[in-house]
Amino acid sequence: MLIETHDLCKSYGLTVAVDHLTLSVAAGEVFGFLGPNGAGKTTTVKMLLGLVSPTAGQARILGRPPGAPEVMGQVGFLPEQFRFPPWITAADFLDVHGRLVGLPAGERRTRIATLLARVGLADRAGSKLGEFSKGMLQRIGLAQALLNRPALVFLDEPTSGLDPLGRHEVRDLIRELRGEGVTVFLNSHFLSEVEVTCDRVAIVKRGRVVRLGTLADLTRQATEVELRVAGLTPETEAGLAQWGRVVERVATGVRSQEAGVRGPADVLRIVMAVADEDVAPALAAYLIGADAQIYALAPRRLSLEELFMRVMQEET
Repeated sequence: MLIETHDLCKSYGLTVAVDHLTLSVAAGEVFGFLGPNGAGKTTTVKMLLGLVSPTAGQARILGRPPGAPEVMGQVGFLPEQFRFPPWITAADFLDVHGRLVGLPAGERRTRIATLLARVGLADRAGSKLGEFSKGMLQRIGLAQALLNRPALVFLDEPTSGLDPLGRHEVRDLIRELRGEGVTVFLNSHFLSEVEVTCDRVAIVKRGRVVRLGTLADLTRQATEVELRVAGLTPETEAGLAQWGRVVERVATGVRSQEAGVRGPADVLRIVMAVADEDVAPALAAYLIGADAQIYALAPRRLSLEELFMRVMQEET
């Protein structure tokens, strides 16, 4: 594993930023690290880079403690908040960083030209960074993160400030890096992009990992059934708990005339979180056996964004 943490913690006084975080990231994997602002994502990355010392727990990067010189020479990093000198040109900016990582002069020239072309800035090598838009600065930051041919690269909101075409190009770049065997640790608020680039995802809430797995596994476990049903008795409705958890219950305002003497009843829209869509036949049989009127019963898997929102709404 290129990244391993065990019970990693970081507190600032009484504030717990990271709370017993345990995870591992394999070589060549694109790993998505998701959470709302204040969830501990940036603090975790800083600990993995050796920029912040943990309060407790352990972390290893490429088999060594974070911050070890022999490790950091194999790591690239694009922070979310960066400040580049406005007076330096794009080529000179990369040349300075190339010197810092020990690239020989000839290799620097070749590498800089290649990376500027790769991030779509080949024609702006001589332009000062102060003339760059936010999106262009994001691109030069990406080039800087890849300058040393890293085995592991941390990308914190790499598509921030980019237009749709730029975001598409970054997605392609991440796929290329994976094809080259580079491990990518990705923080992003663009969940739809994480969904199409990442092999595995960790969802973090209040410093803890609350979901972890492949996208297929996470969405398989995140199935909902939407019911439109009338004639539920309190007992029948309570019995729905054996199939899953009710996450939404709304009276539609539509009245249904039931058979027998009970008269008209509200048609309810009920959304349930269930283990798998295979519960649908048994759930339907249960409702029919309880003399409920079923107008709709539709299972569906949540998208990553929908799953993320559900997790954020859960009490922990």
